[in-house]
Amino acid sequence: MLNQNVLTAFSDPKSIASEAYRVLRTNLQFSSFDKQIKTIVVTSSTPGEGKTTTIANLAITIAQSGAKVLLVDTDLRKPRIHNLFGLNNSKGITTLLAQHGELKDYIERVSVNNLDILKSGPIPPNPSELLGSNAMKNFIQKAKEDYDIILLDSAPVGAVTDAAVLSAILDGVIFVINSGKVDSEVVKRAKESLENVKANILGVVLNNITKQNQGGYYHYQYYGEEQTEEASKNKKVKKKKEKEVSKC
Repeated sequence: MLNQNVLTAFSDPKSIASEAYRVLRTNLQFSSFDKQIKTIVVTSSTPGEGKTTTIANLAITIAQSGAKVLLVDTDLRKPRIHNLFGLNNSKGITTLLAQHGELKDYIERVSVNNLDILKSGPIPPNPSELLGSNAMKNFIQKAKEDYDIILLDSAPVGAVTDAAVLSAILDGVIFVINSGKVDSEVVKRAKESLENVKANILGVVLNNITKQNQGGYYHYQYYGEEQTEEASKNKKVKKKKEKEVSKC
């Protein structure tokens, strides 16, 4: 059963968060004019920044647009995708690669049209080596034949090399940052780790943007009536004056 509290793109498609994921989807569609972006790894600099929540909702949003999506849990340290979608994690990418199996025998279909899930499977003793293997490269090539886009959740790049290893064989990277809670130097070092392997950083997702750190430009309404706080106050003042005039 899907975790509807986290998967807001599915449970509450008209929410502000869901609209933000649609904006991210649109930005990805225009991220490259010279090369089609089909394989993307999502990572962060440290644990707990929201990368798994981001990639899961992004996968749902892209699937809702009609594209065929494969969401793969390649965070082989602390996998969470199976929990979000209420799935058993007895087999997944690790068993597929180890047994040289067929993708169709390992994917899970969920209640989101056009979205397939490939869980992590049992945690291996050598995640980085497994993700950088020829078997992994072959898996990516075969999956690209069956899906429009493949999204891979990866361990934080500031902690281990997994995301850097993956980014070297994928089309692009999305970097998730927990706004205001992660030291800028940690973020810089993580970014440098990706640049060292010539990763194609498609962009950054700033997570947990609040009314306070938006500096007065917090967009709190659904699109179509987006306003800044200042505009909202002006609107209230205008209505108050209209009421006063009507009383005269």
